[in-house]
Amino acid sequence: MKCSESKYAQCLYFASNALARKMEKLAIESWKPVGLSPSHAYLLKMVLEEPGVQPSSIAGHLQLTPSTVTRLIEKLEEKKLLVRTTEGKQTNVYPTPKAKALQPQMQQCLEDFYKKGNAIFGNEEYSETVSSIKKMADKIMV
Repeated sequence: MKCSESKYAQCLYFASNALARKMEKLAIESWKPVGLSPSHAYLLKMVLEEPGVQPSSIAGHLQLTPSTVTRLIEKLEEKKLLVRTTEGKQTNVYPTPKAKALQPQMQQCLEDFYKKGNAIFGNEEYSETVSSIKKMADKIMV
């Protein structure tokens, strides 16, 4: 059944979750070549772009709780893709050489994900939808 045919189609909660689940499936498929979940991949991408980034900054940019970021970092450390250093009270996260070697393949995964989205929605609708979702998310203070 299509989301638009559901008896809950007019409910933002159900419609947005239906979209999120379907986008999650697309993202998982896109990131398979590097063997990472989308959350792990975006976190690693951020660390590759900003070596030494602090977990609190990662949490803010990825819109995740600090405890979730810690779990993601721990998993990436197990895979030998990240290392944490502590300087006083400050923790910094750095990519390993193994992570740096993955960077071109990760960029390809990201491009593939965007291509899939644009193929489904069209470039304009895709951009407008992302813009609308961002504005709506910014209005909710929970």
